[in-house]
Amino acid sequence: MGENASFWESLIYAHPTCTTWKQEAEGSIYHLASILFVVGFMGGSGFFGLLYVFSLLGLGFLCSSVWAWLDVCAADIFSWNFILFAICFVQFIYVTYQVRSVSFDREFQELYSALFQPLGISLTVYRKIVLCCDAEVVTLEKEHCYAMQGKTPIDKLSLLVSGRIRVTVDGEFLHYIFPLQFLDSPEWDSLRPTEEGIFQVTLTAETDCRYVAWRRKKLYLLFAKHRFISRLFSILIGSDIAEKLYALNDRVHVGKGFRYDIRLPNFYHVSLPETPPVQPSHRLQRGSPQRKPAGITNCGS
Repeated sequence: MGENASFWESLIYAHPTCTTWKQEAEGSIYHLASILFVVGFMGGSGFFGLLYVFSLLGLGFLCSSVWAWLDVCAADIFSWNFILFAICFVQFIYVTYQVRSVSFDREFQELYSALFQPLGISLTVYRKIVLCCDAEVVTLEKEHCYAMQGKTPIDKLSLLVSGRIRVTVDGEFLHYIFPLQFLDSPEWDSLRPTEEGIFQVTLTAETDCRYVAWRRKKLYLLFAKHRFISRLFSILIGSDIAEKLYALNDRVHVGKGFRYDIRLPNFYHVSLPETPPVQPSHRLQRGSPQRKPAGITNCGS
């Protein structure tokens, strides 16, 4: 116990206390370093926040090294500050490389800014999502079909980037699909990963359209590896389905019959003029398990 007490006493009282303080201020380089440290620690998160922090801290440590070399003439102070400057410089180069490695084409960058960035999705996570669709944007010409009722299999999930899609069933208009909406979110949500089905609506391009498509199997593999991405898509798809159901709200009653939510493969169109309406949960039917070759075709063919 006495040895411990003597250690702490020697640590505290080994150096003489300051009786007189230095009257003149340190040089401008020292104060510049302090200002850079203060501003540097105000950086945010993410790649660009790290670039901000490491760049300013690196400059601050460099100024401290110059101050230690010219004014203080202390080799140990210079050495430590220069080592910290080198660490910040290496980190800055590494983060810069990461930023360049996750750069995207213009359409994917705009998609990130409009849909994923507001949700706080980092560029590294978004890069995994983009690679899952092979970083490809598909073009759909005007009056060509993305899906045909009773023919096209449900084998992918697509997100509209530009243009407008018309949704019809038996030639009757249901609603439009606009940019940043999924083309087939209800169909995707209606099937389990091991199930197969076909579209019960027709999706036709009213203008030249561009969309991003993820294949079912490949996207489910991504979900299995990254649960966060799975929860993200679950939220996005659920919100998209809610918007589509809201768009169909004013089309529930048609004449004396009822048009159910046929945008979902599990729902179907009936006309019961004499039958009172029932709850939607009583109308559920399983989707067709048939599978036919997929492809984007002209609706008239």
